[in-house]
Order: sequence, then C-alpha cells, then structure tokens
Amino acid sequence: MKTTVKARRLVPLKDTVLVSEMKFEERISAGGIVILDDDMKNSGIRPRWAKVYAVGPEQKDVEVGQYVLIAHGRWTRGVIIDSSIHGKQTIRKVDNDDILLVSDEPVEDETISDKGI
Repeated sequence: MKTTVKARRLVPLKDTVLVSEMKFEERISAGGIVILDDDMKNSGIRPRWAKVYAVGPEQKDVEVGQYVLIAHGRWTRGVIIDSSIHGKQTIRKVDNDDILLVSDEPVEDETISDKGI
C-alpha cells in the first residue's frame, strides 16, 4: 500500500533530480504489437523515460519539464505526492550518473527488453 504525502511543493537538495510520469504499464509497439506490463519481471529490465519534476539548485544538466532516459533500476520507489499545484503524482529520485539521454519533447518508449517479445 502506497502512502500519499501532502505537500505544497518539493525542493530537492544539491544536484538531486526528481521525476514523474515513469511508465510501467503495457505498451504498444509502432507495429501494433501489445507488450504486456513487465514491471517486477526479468523482461522488465530496460531503461525507462520519465519527466523531470524538480531539480536541486546545483543541477546543471537537466531542467524541469524535460524528459530523461534512466538506466534500469537507477530510481527510488515511488512516493505519491498530493500537491495543490500538480495534483497527485508518483515522484521518484533518480541516480544522476545513470541519466542516459535528455529530450525536450516526450519520447515514445519503444524499447524491447533483452528477453524479446
């Protein structure tokens, strides 16, 4: 059971990066193939995209609103934050050294795990 934390805003410390909108549900490939939810399974071992929710004052590589690709498992468990500004969102802290790519636009997650389809 996840606990919801009420907060007006989050202020990360140092160079911390907090993300939201990380996808774990089923996906549909460009060719229309349904790829089932693979969270918590060996086939779910893959990088994932997330939207940058907040950054600390020392963070110079990414900005709020950008999208980052994070190496598998290099994020914390999600905490549901109920903010008067953003509503309810699941927020995770990511490991800065494992941010692989940065995009200003949302990116379709068409990655396939190492186990194939």
